[in-house]
Amino acid sequence: MSTNRRQFLIGAGLTGLGITGAGKLLADSFNATDSQVAAVAIPTSKLLQRFAVLADTGTGSVNQYKVSRALAEYHQKNPFDTVLLAGDNIYTNGEFTKIRPVFTIPYQDLLKRGVKFYASLGNHDVRTMNGDLEVAYPDFNMKGQRYYIHGQGDVQFFVLNTNDLIDPQSIERMKQLDWLDRALAASKAKWNIVYGHHNIYSAGVYEVNQVMKTDVTPILKKHNVRLWINGHDHNYQRSKPIDGTTYLVCGGGGAGLYPVKAQNWTAFAQSVHSFGIVEVYQDQIMLTGIDSKGEIIDRGLVNLT
Repeated sequence: MSTNRRQFLIGAGLTGLGITGAGKLLADSFNATDSQVAAVAIPTSKLLQRFAVLADTGTGSVNQYKVSRALAEYHQKNPFDTVLLAGDNIYTNGEFTKIRPVFTIPYQDLLKRGVKFYASLGNHDVRTMNGDLEVAYPDFNMKGQRYYIHGQGDVQFFVLNTNDLIDPQSIERMKQLDWLDRALAASKAKWNIVYGHHNIYSAGVYEVNQVMKTDVTPILKKHNVRLWINGHDHNYQRSKPIDGTTYLVCGGGGAGLYPVKAQNWTAFAQSVHSFGIVEVYQDQIMLTGIDSKGEIIDRGLVNLT
């Protein structure tokens, strides 16, 4: 490990994790050097909230447990109280009988420390009973709703059921789009963050979802949403701002990885088991990608204006 990377990790409170090497890059042009990571200065304004992001987790696999351990170890040095769980929480068919090995056990340390998970439904989750048992599960904090709001103060989260949004024939699609438009309009928060399972922009196998690009991105632009988060593509990606919005993919939570290929709007992407850390400041958001060994692979900033 280089001196720059080692010094940065010490500063981030990640020492003692036994970190070595990054995950396999499937596109060399995405490779962020140690100096590029270290060059992203930590914002100097007030830290409003730190939270974690996971998606495509629910396999019960060795890789899921590696990511969960790295996340719990990060939490010990850098506390947070919220995890966004961006879908495909139970593989392969949303069988709720698997909830212990795919959720309760891998995240037991965080749950015991009072960390709350706020889930959205992925395409695998709705294969059994349309995901009804997940929606009702207390530790997913969905309030019995398939799309909902959580957060407080200057940071508000808008959770979507993208299973309906990707389907032009869904009778719930327009209802949800109208809800999102009205909810964002009513928000008084400085930062409005929107997340769900399916991607809008992706440099992975799912590419650009044209239906959501047409329907959702005008709403994000209209209400100055600076950050969209999703899973679905099993990798880590951060876009450059597109019409003011940064698109973050955190689909490396445990399922088999998918390749990535550079696009002109891609800031960084890597096919690696990983999680995201988001730190919200008064005037900027700092995004950090961390792999299953606890090593920082990416850092980037999102500006309020």
